[in-house]
Amino acid sequence: MSVVIAILIFALIILIHEIGHFSAAKLFKMRVFSFNLGMGPVLLRKRGKETVYQIKAIPFGGSVQLGEDEDEETEDPRAFRNKPVWQRAIVIVAGAVMNIVLGFVLCLIITSMNERVDTTEIRGFREGAVSNQLLQAGDRITHINGMRIFTWMDVSYQFVNTEMKMAEDEYTVVFDFTVIRNGEKVHLHDVPFLTRPSRSEEGKMAIVLDFGMVFEDKTFFNVISRALGETISLSRIIIMTLFDLIRGTYGLNDIAGPVGVVSAIGEVSSKGFAESFIAGIKSALFMAALISVNVGIFNLLPIPALDGARIVFFIIEAIRRKPLKAEVEGMIHFIGFAALMLFMLLITVLDIGKLIS
Repeated sequence: MSVVIAILIFALIILIHEIGHFSAAKLFKMRVFSFNLGMGPVLLRKRGKETVYQIKAIPFGGSVQLGEDEDEETEDPRAFRNKPVWQRAIVIVAGAVMNIVLGFVLCLIITSMNERVDTTEIRGFREGAVSNQLLQAGDRITHINGMRIFTWMDVSYQFVNTEMKMAEDEYTVVFDFTVIRNGEKVHLHDVPFLTRPSRSEEGKMAIVLDFGMVFEDKTFFNVISRALGETISLSRIIIMTLFDLIRGTYGLNDIAGPVGVVSAIGEVSSKGFAESFIAGIKSALFMAALISVNVGIFNLLPIPALDGARIVFFIIEAIRRKPLKAEVEGMIHFIGFAALMLFMLLITVLDIGKLIS
């Protein structure tokens, strides 16, 4: 079941990404030779008036071919390479944008399925709370340690991933909060929280979240606002995680490839379905939203073979007022693609090793 759910999620994300490229190319009257969903041997093929539509055997990846060879020089005025730089840039960015839009739509569906909408306003404190030394019921949290708080997910992220300052009591950590209290912005320094041994990792401490949040009845506007905030939160968390990877905060073992993602989808969905059918659906939709936004942002990185690298070439072309030689750009993308495939192979091997162990 988890494999089926994973394949459906991957297929949806890839389809939406390629539809973004395809639609933008058609908008600017570019010649589209083929629309491909998946990789490897062709399972289904349908030839349209100008475009060949294909579904391939391996449900990872896809492509929209905008020429016999997109990096080959040609006199065809409808060829991708002969269109203005700004049009080509929109076509390339459209795939990633559609992934982020899909993430928003999925967050919107999840929020609509909830009975009520959570907010960032504190409802009250649990027994034994210590944060109420400074926080109060009715406070609306806007920042924690300087980071803007849009949703409850941001609060959780800060508590799990932020480097914590120890208070005088070695079992207490502190955070800086900014809240809206009685209509005024209030800065609170060193708000204390108790800690306890983490259940997931030995030797680490987990923060005791000792307050609850206000839930509102659903309205059209707060559902839209909550879904938009969730999408922004996902995007920001992914970007911060990428910077953490660059800084060495995470290693190769912390990265998941297709096998690891399928495993994660299965684990999250199973826990959801064990609770109820609706909870399982929401868990699967959340994983789809997370992966879709991740794919959109990752594709914009300036790595050869990814969409972001093409944007870099467009910027260089705009500055030089002429494109790089087609064979040079093509070789750079080929090398980047080969390196990316080797990296994915390594991550897949590590993922399989984790499953076996």
